[in-house]
Amino acid sequence: MNTKFEDLPEATGNMVYIRRVDMDSLPDEVREQAPGLDSLYAVHGIDGERLALVKDRDMAFFLARQNDLSPVSVH
Repeated sequence: MNTKFEDLPEATGNMVYIRRVDMDSLPDEVREQAPGLDSLYAVHGIDGERLALVKDRDMAFFLARQNDLSPVSVH
C-alpha cells in the first residue's frame, strides 16, 4: 500500500542523522580514545557516511546545528 503524504519535508543536503553506536561495534583505536563509555553518538550524512562520533546525544545535535545542519534522530 502506498499512501502519498503532502507537505512532508524533503531530504536536503543539510540534513544529518544522529544515532547511538555501541562501543563493541567500533574499531579498537576508537574505543581506546573513549575509555569508560558504553556508547557514542554518530552523525551521518544523508548518504549514510559517518561524519563524526561524539560523546553524547546533546553534543551530536549541537555539533550539527553549529555547522548549519538539520539533525534528525534515528533509532
